[in-house]
Amino acid sequence: MRTGEPLPAVGEVLAALATGLWHWDTATGLVTVDAEAARLLGLPAEGVVLTEAQTRARLHPVDWNEITGVVQLAVAESTLAEVRIRIMDEHGRIVRVVRSRSKPSFDPVKKAYELIGTLQEVTEPSPGTPAGRSAVTGDWRRSREAFLLDAGRALAEARSTEEVLRVAAGLSMPGFSPDGLAVFGVQGDRLTIIGHHGQQPGDEDPFSHMSLATDYPAAEVVRTGRAVYLSSPEQYRSRYPLTWPLARAFGRRSWAFLPLSVSGRTMGAWMAGFAYPVAFTPDERSVLTTVARMLAQALTRAGTAESERELTDGLQRTMLPSLGPEIPGLDVAARYIPTGGGLQVGGDWYDLIPLPGGTSRSRPGGSRIAMVVGDVQGHDVRAAGLMGQLRIALRAYASEGHRPDAVLARASRFLHGITADDESDLRFATCLYVEADPATGVLEIARAGHLDPAIRMSDGTVLARPTAGGLPLGIDPDADYPTTRFVLQPGETMLLCTDGLIETGGHDLESGWQRVRAILEAHTGDLEGLADALVQGVTGPSSHHTTGPLADRREDDIAVLLLSRPPTAAGPGGSGVVRPRVRRTMLTVAQAEPERVAVARQQLRELLHDWSSPDQVDSAVLLLSETLTNVLVHTDADALLTAEVSGEPDKRRMRVEVTDTSDDLPHKRRPGEMASSGRGLVLIELLADAWGVDPRGEGKSTWFELFERPAEEQD
Repeated sequence: MRTGEPLPAVGEVLAALATGLWHWDTATGLVTVDAEAARLLGLPAEGVVLTEAQTRARLHPVDWNEITGVVQLAVAESTLAEVRIRIMDEHGRIVRVVRSRSKPSFDPVKKAYELIGTLQEVTEPSPGTPAGRSAVTGDWRRSREAFLLDAGRALAEARSTEEVLRVAAGLSMPGFSPDGLAVFGVQGDRLTIIGHHGQQPGDEDPFSHMSLATDYPAAEVVRTGRAVYLSSPEQYRSRYPLTWPLARAFGRRSWAFLPLSVSGRTMGAWMAGFAYPVAFTPDERSVLTTVARMLAQALTRAGTAESERELTDGLQRTMLPSLGPEIPGLDVAARYIPTGGGLQVGGDWYDLIPLPGGTSRSRPGGSRIAMVVGDVQGHDVRAAGLMGQLRIALRAYASEGHRPDAVLARASRFLHGITADDESDLRFATCLYVEADPATGVLEIARAGHLDPAIRMSDGTVLARPTAGGLPLGIDPDADYPTTRFVLQPGETMLLCTDGLIETGGHDLESGWQRVRAILEAHTGDLEGLADALVQGVTGPSSHHTTGPLADRREDDIAVLLLSRPPTAAGPGGSGVVRPRVRRTMLTVAQAEPERVAVARQQLRELLHDWSSPDQVDSAVLLLSETLTNVLVHTDADALLTAEVSGEPDKRRMRVEVTDTSDDLPHKRRPGEMASSGRGLVLIELLADAWGVDPRGEGKSTWFELFERPAEEQD
């Protein structure tokens, strides 16, 4: 350079010195490198902007962790951050070592670091040589600690044997890395190959099913429980002359064979082969021994988990029924999702039971089925065992032809009998038992502390269907279980489920029900699609059914049973005539259960959830209360509510009918200003579009109707 000429640009000077520039801003997550820095990272020699993930992929994982630690320390001490970085290729091999020097700064507002620095290649002594070991002596301890932390975390997260082997294959030890790995297991008196890396498929054949008595390092390790280190081919050939020809073909220079031991038992051996001589210093042996222990524990956990999954699959296949052949007049779909804890089995179950033929109470000669959904307390093997016994007992009682209330009463006595002796672990079960007549859609339901069923009507409206119930099974051997009877209309679907479907995802019964209800109302496909939508809607699209892999993380078991009556289902006479699409609910209010008046009001509001006039809805609920209360106060009979909505939107008719067995007809009175009763029929006359009292063969029916007004006609 002549005197007086301008100095070259900084970038040109650094490039002449084979030094690259880079800039990293953690706020944006971007790393900008010039052409020389890109070349050193193994990229085309041109300036480029990389993401943190792209940059990290070029660096050794241990070195990336070290960079972040050094940067934080440099900021705290206001010094330069200097670190040696190993650059990796796409196959995970080290291609060069560079030195990074940077001046980091920290922005407390953005809570982010910004670094501007240089990269320069350094000459790295060959690994395994005295110079190579000397070069890494200064930071050996720190690198070893970071490596073992990363390796332990990765192996602890592996969920299967395949994942454990994949993690082991990706381990790059500080200062020395094997180019070939093999994991040996033991089956009887022979070695097996669990997995290997760095060899071609088929290379493991000579070592498969090798006798433990063979003069081979892995066999000796399994026999003695002591590690074998071979620093050179000559050492291998002299100690194991018979099997040396098998190892010679791989062209390696050093080998380490370490026992895989858990709880004092050697379950196999781990081989690490090196393409260069390794002296196996005490530090190197310490790292290998620690990795072998972590690998043994990870393989044991993975093997236990896989055995549990196999056991779970067997339990599910044994305890959960197939739905069998099609049922004329009814469609059925079911799903079971186990909890992710323990053995992934619990006490939830469903069942479909053919009942004795020729005993249809509604039509002689018809066939009936029973549907059961239940939940035994607990999520363990005992819960699963009790569930299996209870399911068998329920099938037996149902097959004998007992009515729903008698089936549950006998099941409760049975469960109490097999659990009462163990006072330290008393168990109970909730259950919903439904007897269905496919020809007529008549359902008779008995409930033992379980969730009520839900009905999805033909127009998509979903209502929880309150049913009479008793105590959970197993609590009181003499408990009674009243029966609720209603008709599943053509085009309607009934949902039976356990509380896992409602409460999964941190929901309570109220918020969980709203979520399930939204799924039911939004679905437009077939019944199988609806079952899938319910499961995926509460557990995510990665969930699996009983026929596939088990879900990994579930808070509770989920059992779902869907029963649908096709829109073309035949009527009582089997004519096949399609009935009008209406929305209907029925409810019994007994003299001893006046609190069910509130349930009836809520049912009517849900039935009218899309009615165009809120005032008319309020009027209907008021009139229903008056009509039901009139029966409970002035008669000794129970009341049966039937509410129905029919017609097109904005032109619909609402009809509410309350039936009782009393022959006493209501009379309209003229109550005084201070009277506390006597206004029921007056209100009906004022608010209803039509009303009446119809005598029945036994008792009477009081009814009223309201006609929907289009929104534009409302004030």
